Amino acid sequence: MTAVQDPRWTPHVTVATVVVDDGRLLLVEELIDGQRVLNQPAGHLEPGESLAAAALRETLEESGWEVRLTAFIGVYQWTAPDGTAFLRFAFAATPVAHDPARALDTGIIRALWLTPAELRADPARLRSPLVRQVVEDFLGGQRPPLALVKDIA
Repeated sequence: MTAVQDPRWTPHVTVATVVVDDGRLLLVEELIDGQRVLNQPAGHLEPGESLAAAALRETLEESGWEVRLTAFIGVYQWTAPDGTAFLRFAFAATPVAHDPARALDTGIIRALWLTPAELRADPARLRSPLVRQVVEDFLGGQRPPLALVKDIA
């Protein structure tokens, strides 16, 4: 008897946060497959968690920064070279407080602030094309209201 393939598509749902302060972007440097790469604070949605709560949690866990969400940037669909499908929900935020003593998530080397020009200067260091596209959309003024993202309980 052969196994029946589930016909439903099940992408990984992730969130990312573009945090801006004084013209600089909050990024995390992380180690992926032995390479140092740059990403927004980002991660996977957990069961029972709202997208907004996941964005706040991931930002804190990966950077040590508490933030306030200010806008929704967009939804991004991407398939990685290994065939893994992702749906990324991106938010804009402003920094509220930083805990420099907070331990960062496994794999995160450090949080850092870069100007858009510094980020654009080395596109090979970006973890995925999602990083560039989300930043470019934010810098281009794409900021739909947070009310577009609904958590139906």
